[in-house]
Amino acid sequence: MNPQLAYAHGAATVPLLGETIGENLRRTAERHAGSEALVAVHQGYRATYRQLWEQAGVAARGLLARGVEAGDRVGIWAPNRWEWVVLQFATARAGAILVNINPAYKTAELEFVLKQAGVSLLVLARSFRDSDYAGMLAEVEGRCPALRETLILEPPGAAPGPGGDAWESLLAAGAGVSEERLAAREAALQFDDPINIQYTSGTTGFPKGATLSHHNILNNGFFIGEVMRYSERDRVCIPVPFYHCFGMVLGNLACTTHGAAMVIPAEAFDPLATMTTVEAERCTALYGVPTMFIAELDHPQFERFDFSSLRTGIMAGSPCPVEVMKKVRSIMHMPEMTICYGMTE
Repeated sequence: MNPQLAYAHGAATVPLLGETIGENLRRTAERHAGSEALVAVHQGYRATYRQLWEQAGVAARGLLARGVEAGDRVGIWAPNRWEWVVLQFATARAGAILVNINPAYKTAELEFVLKQAGVSLLVLARSFRDSDYAGMLAEVEGRCPALRETLILEPPGAAPGPGGDAWESLLAAGAGVSEERLAAREAALQFDDPINIQYTSGTTGFPKGATLSHHNILNNGFFIGEVMRYSERDRVCIPVPFYHCFGMVLGNLACTTHGAAMVIPAEAFDPLATMTTVEAERCTALYGVPTMFIAELDHPQFERFDFSSLRTGIMAGSPCPVEVMKKVRSIMHMPEMTICYGMTE
């Protein structure tokens, strides 16, 4: 069979995207080079699409320098921060499979995921809330034979840890790898290659890993963005976690396929930080589960915020009470609120 004829689309006006995540980001960066791509308010970080493309490239070359091959599993165990997003695109460009690890996991769950997915390189926060990630990892890494290297990210604003700045060390390693070597790796990738493993909670036992391809998640993000009419004029506030498809696909990939800006208000959901970010960054879209919107509506400082920049957003995760939806559409200025649902796999 001619491989060019292996894919078709049915009765739809917009065909599926037949490209890798890296190819799509390249096209977006070429079209919207100077537009803001990523803002992490809690880290004081901002990047244009040109800068995001370049940083993802250096990080991808850093992965190659660390011996990461196409198909290798690279784990990320951290709350929402800009490095998470850059690593998402760096692994895609390097052909590695990003393994999302829930920030709420404890030692037994961490060990299970590292062993089942065969994670060879793990990027993790040193700690989050009351969880000592580095300490938990120390308990299990000796029992995870595939794990050969870890990179520990310090909390926002903290001084480098004992081993120095892990992220900077990754970028420094990438500076020693040629752009031609990365380009050769990217040219060998196919959009049906596996690119992401997400763990679903399931109903019994340990979490279940769902393996997803460029084609899966890129098109999921793209068509969500189409429904929401995203463009380079949109700025999307993403307080939902990146480890789940809500954050990294409906959030990040819906934005990057349309040239919109990803705006991270905090490491984890905080109603005050979210509302402050919507106003200060003039966000046009806001994501959340119903309890997040309820926490914002019920917040004692809700009345002082200006939500007039908003027009749309996503409500997902569980059914939303009718009265809550009426308030979100009216007093939060989101008449085009979109309801999303689906299974990770």
